[in-house]
Amino acid sequence: MWHGAGMEIAGSIKLAAVMNELSAVRPVFHSEADFQHAFAWALHTLAPSVSVRLEVPQGGREYLDLLCLGADGRRTAVEFKYFTRRWDGADPSTNEPFHLRTHEATDLARQGFVFDIARLERFCLANETMNGLALILSNDRRLWSPAVTARRTRDQEFRIHEGRTLTGILRWGTEGSWFAANERQLAGSYPLAWQEYSQLDGDHGTFRWLAVEVKSRSTGEAV
Repeated sequence: MWHGAGMEIAGSIKLAAVMNELSAVRPVFHSEADFQHAFAWALHTLAPSVSVRLEVPQGGREYLDLLCLGADGRRTAVEFKYFTRRWDGADPSTNEPFHLRTHEATDLARQGFVFDIARLERFCLANETMNGLALILSNDRRLWSPAVTARRTRDQEFRIHEGRTLTGILRWGTEGSWFAANERQLAGSYPLAWQEYSQLDGDHGTFRWLAVEVKSRSTGEAV
């Protein structure tokens, strides 16, 4: 069984159920904001008792992408990433055209995902009723595939390929040239398992998603 199959949103619905519904109606998105909005709409459709709030301030200049409020007081914070390679095509159901551009900086995609996990730990481990979900959707196989070379890269410890586990201190850089500002220490242990999202025609038409869950303080550790 997929390790993250039990991930829940506001104690009301499984994340996998929302992603399955979403993939059926929106196999591709124009942007990260488009993805966020569509996800919130799908969640509201499947679980109308869950209220959703976008871009919620958390003090200072920090914001949560999405805050989900359950009827029983449980909450889920969701952070999104949408990282694409060039794809030109149309939604097979609506014939809506899409022209995705290539984001070349896979190292920054990995960094952003790990940073999201660390932020969610900060928010959720101090809260009795809130869990967090870091979620990335991509059609770039370089993210879910292991490195093809043994040469160390600056994002080596931030890699998020299939089967890897993120935990402990993650350093950014190479031996003798570490960038301390990008270092993150994760309290939990997060095994990574990518899931199929959609299969579209053309190069880079395979989309997959990855999520990790940060538990609330009352639960203690991530799964």
